[in-house]
Amino acid sequence: MTHLPDLLAAVADGVDPGPFALVRREGAAHLELFTGTVRAVRRLADIPLPDGAPGPRTLALVPFRQVTERGFACVDDGAPLECLEIDRHERVGLVEVLAALPEPPVRTADAGFDVSDDDYAATVGRVLAEEIGRGEGANFVIHRAMRATVQGPPLLAALAALRRLLLGERGAYWTFLVHTGTRILVGASPERHVSVDDGLVMMNPISGTFRHAGAAPDRAALLRFLADPKEVEELYMVLDEELKMMATVAEHGGQVVGPYLKEMSHLAHTEYLLAGRSTRDVREVLRETMFAPTVTGSPMENACRVIARHERTGRRYYAGVLALLGRDDAGRQTLDAPILIRTAEISPAGELRVPVGATLVRHSTAQGEVAETHAKAAGVLAALGLGPQAPAAGPEPAGRLADDPEVRAALAARNAPLARFWLDQRSPGDAGPPGLRGRTVLIVDGEDTFTGMLAHQLGALGLAVTLRPWHAAGPVQAYDLVVVGPGPGDPGSTTEPKIRAMRGLLAGLLAEGRPTLAVCLGHQLLAGLLGLAPHRRDAPYQGLQREVELFGTPRRVGFYATFTARADVDRLATPYGPVELARDAADGAVHALRGRGFAGVQFHPESVLSPDGVAVLAELLAGLLPAEAGRSGAGHPSEAAERA
Repeated sequence: MTHLPDLLAAVADGVDPGPFALVRREGAAHLELFTGTVRAVRRLADIPLPDGAPGPRTLALVPFRQVTERGFACVDDGAPLECLEIDRHERVGLVEVLAALPEPPVRTADAGFDVSDDDYAATVGRVLAEEIGRGEGANFVIHRAMRATVQGPPLLAALAALRRLLLGERGAYWTFLVHTGTRILVGASPERHVSVDDGLVMMNPISGTFRHAGAAPDRAALLRFLADPKEVEELYMVLDEELKMMATVAEHGGQVVGPYLKEMSHLAHTEYLLAGRSTRDVREVLRETMFAPTVTGSPMENACRVIARHERTGRRYYAGVLALLGRDDAGRQTLDAPILIRTAEISPAGELRVPVGATLVRHSTAQGEVAETHAKAAGVLAALGLGPQAPAAGPEPAGRLADDPEVRAALAARNAPLARFWLDQRSPGDAGPPGLRGRTVLIVDGEDTFTGMLAHQLGALGLAVTLRPWHAAGPVQAYDLVVVGPGPGDPGSTTEPKIRAMRGLLAGLLAEGRPTLAVCLGHQLLAGLLGLAPHRRDAPYQGLQREVELFGTPRRVGFYATFTARADVDRLATPYGPVELARDAADGAVHALRGRGFAGVQFHPESVLSPDGVAVLAELLAGLLPAEAGRSGAGHPSEAAERA
């Protein structure tokens, strides 16, 4: 016998039952009931995870402001990191829960978005023009919130909304209600952010939103959606961004599984799974993956700046996570953390907030993104009586279009152009030619953690890799090769500290004749030093795959760039010797260049959009690090602490 009836009876009598959470995980025939005490902590590292018997230990409500732990920008609204320290854990059958939860509809007043449709559309236009159009990133998520006032006891209303979500929503990763005494969160999140079980880290990037109003999606319309370039590229971009995170927390990076179709009551999404092995503390895994690109954008650090610039208000718990931490039978740490989207926050005074955001990419339209925010909020708003229920109800999906052969084929076809490096199982060092094994490389990160993926590819080629942020001082002479990596920003700037620092680094490397590879922003700065000024493209090359001619060989690679160097010749005389250029036949855009001891590529060889990326790296490095060259950087213990 569980104590759920006593808890619900207390709520019905107007008595606060104390902190608790009800959680249904995807596909489960039961809910988990957690009770305990709540305390606020300052950092993710402070979340309690004591030793003891197996099972859940803590349920943490992680607000968006915790992103400051990574040094990223945010509008700090003071939302606390609250931890429900679990002293009782029970399982309650779904049927029993539905029978016990209150049925009366939720009543609200004064409902409306805090940002009107017109104002949100204007913000979309500004982000497209001022951020994506000026090279600040590939995609950004801008949110707004539906606000209302709950009529009657807030906790009773939240329990009634939970019942409606359990009956009316499907496909959720977690359906939940959390009551801490200071706030209530109730929602049905479709997206796992990160989980750890038996050392296996999994992430679940979801992107692309197909809206439907019927009992089930229209098959023909769904197939058109699956072929839509905007939707395809949007998913590829968040896949790349979460691979960057997996490159940090998993020893050998992430392996891509999928894609799949996630069907919900008002919409459907496309999704991938990423998997990798890790020995890190789960709180560190959580910290290093704050927060999902599906709710922020890419590259992550600059996406946070863009969000702060254009939203100008705090996000509270939107885009944060619920994080259930515990231990398994062997005493190993476990983590399960859904993203806090499709979630309502209700204060003890009845103030209701339902935040929702749309992903803005180069193909976006203002009207389309406004409509997407309405569609994403529909499930939670319906449960709160602020919108129509989906035509078909039930906790389990019926007649899934994900099982349709044509839908499965359309999903599988999405992997055809992608890099097998990230889709296949691999062992470290398998891909490298003997001449590269054991050579040392320093990667200078220009605020784009694509460098983490690049580190794994170079490691697979046999090199020993060190990562260093652009602003960190340190020697470069200890390495056989220096890679000046990608990042957002205008390569023509003469005042931006990062651009000046990276330009100065490249100038020094050229002067010394030290083997150098420049990628994306690094390539643009290198081209500028060689006399080729960067130009802003008429249309951004963000998340775009192209086949280009590289020094006589066609290569299929992925671009994330707004700027490019241009030239009208194939060879260039420079103070550093002759330089060979791989140019676009149409507009002269310089896709790659190489000279004596240096090379640059405008594209991202490490991207999932670059099926030829590893081959390009191997070819360029063979020229930069000939087998007979000395190994000046091998075995320098002073640099060991920096090794990735």
